[in-house]
Amino acid sequence: MPNDYFRFQQFRIEQSQCAMKVSTDACLLGAAADLTGATRLLDIGTGTGLLALMAAQRHPTVEIEAVEIDAAAAAQAAANAAASPWAGRIRVHALSLAEFAATQPAPFSHIICNPPFFRESLRSPDAARSTARHTAADTLSFDALAAFVAGFLQSDGLFTVLLPPLEMQALAAEMATVDLLPATQLVVRHRPGSRVLRHITGFRREVGSTWETGITIREAGNNEDYSTEFKELLAGFYLAL
Repeated sequence: MPNDYFRFQQFRIEQSQCAMKVSTDACLLGAAADLTGATRLLDIGTGTGLLALMAAQRHPTVEIEAVEIDAAAAAQAAANAAASPWAGRIRVHALSLAEFAATQPAPFSHIICNPPFFRESLRSPDAARSTARHTAADTLSFDALAAFVAGFLQSDGLFTVLLPPLEMQALAAEMATVDLLPATQLVVRHRPGSRVLRHITGFRREVGSTWETGITIREAGNNEDYSTEFKELLAGFYLAL
């Protein structure tokens, strides 16, 4: 059973009220997202507030908005932000994405999202976990996500998202309908040569070609050590690194 908290080098995540706990996936996304030139960042579906806090640690001046539809999770994300060194730069909104859009926020230079994964699989009997993990009519759909990003991302902005490969393919098709194309893609594997687990993709409006790189979480063979590139990426966050 996951702990009710996860301690990082510079902040602590309380997560008892959140359906989706701190995960390696989310940590990779938070560490790998390109924050070059970031001024205003939006974290869609913030959950525990992890991505917002990682962005605040990585970028000393970016102003961060975070949206979370689940009221209990939003309250915990707000508390996590308030207890961090960057409380003044993070605002959490307990709203759906559509409700947040209706407030007409200023455009964002960066938008980041770890969205629902499983469009075709059976939904969990746990309603909160299902909302966090599955797309459905009552949750965040890819077409709604694409429409929001198109409307609220600056013309030169970057949208970074993490999904399994097939789901990323489906999202990319939706993003193309609003003229946002993959500019970068980080391919995530557990070990060298193993199947691809996740894609971390950055979408922009004007793209020549997609720059693809890869990362493995663990070393080859039976060695349980983190890979060198994983250690370098998460060195400022994990206590063990």
